[in-house]
Amino acid sequence: MGLGDRLADFRVLLRDRAGQFTASFDAVLADAGIEAVTMPPRTPRANAYAERSVRTVRTEATDRMLIFGARHLRTVPAGYARHYNGQRPHRGLHLRPPRPEHPISDVTMKHVKRRPVLGGMINEYERVA
Repeated sequence: MGLGDRLADFRVLLRDRAGQFTASFDAVLADAGIEAVTMPPRTPRANAYAERSVRTVRTEATDRMLIFGARHLRTVPAGYARHYNGQRPHRGLHLRPPRPEHPISDVTMKHVKRRPVLGGMINEYERVA
C-alpha cells in the first residue's frame, strides 16, 4: 500500500459509498489491520471538516503549482501544514494560529520581516525590533 512503517499508525479509514470502493478494497485494508468505516447514506456533511481542510490546501497551495514528483508532493502539504498551524490567522481563534511557533509580537513595533513559504507562494509577516 506504500505506507511502509507508518501502516501501524492507521486503524480506521472513513470512506464514502462511491462505487470504486469494492469488497476487495475493504479486504486489502482488513489484511493490513485497518477497519473501513462507510459514511451513512444521504449525509453530505458527514465529512465536512476533512473536505474543508482539503479545499483550503488545494486553493492556497497545490492548485497554484506544478508538482514534480512524489517527494515534492509530500513536501508541499507538510510545509503548508506548518504554515497553517503555526502562522496563518484563523477567524474562529480571533486571528491567532492554532499552535503558534512563538508568542504574538508587540503591535507597536514598526519594522516588519517577511519570510517566504513554499518558494514564495505564501508569505509570513512578523514584527521585529
